[in-house]
Amino acid sequence: MTLIGQITSGTLLLVLCAFAHVGIIVGSVPWIARLARLADMRVPRIKVALLIGFAFVMIVFAHTLQVWVWAVSLLYLDALSGFENALYFSLVTYTTLGYGDVVLAKEMRLLGAFASVTGLLTFGLSTAFLVALVTRVLPNSLGGD
Repeated sequence: MTLIGQITSGTLLLVLCAFAHVGIIVGSVPWIARLARLADMRVPRIKVALLIGFAFVMIVFAHTLQVWVWAVSLLYLDALSGFENALYFSLVTYTTLGYGDVVLAKEMRLLGAFASVTGLLTFGLSTAFLVALVTRVLPNSLGGD
């Protein structure tokens, strides 16, 4: 694959994953609000656990979906052979762990960098979302403002 092809494919996958991640987070907000209204106010710890737990599950789902998108795309682009290799490579690259035991060919290696950037950016967004949620939910459960 050419350099321009890698940049184009990597950018498109990054944008697709970013939109999916934002969509899942934004889509979970009404559910979190609904859950907050339904949660029993007599036991604030349960309410906090439910809200943060639900948000956490949604974030894990969003990241898992993106790893799968990268794995399928790498298979489609013939960057790796075998689904297990593609899924493994996508996961260790997306999380920026990068063991190096499965690598892309030189003419495909820029895709790996785009997968890492995708993970880095979406993990940052996930962290910001969880921090905002905890800052909003925890003081309310403690009886603060």
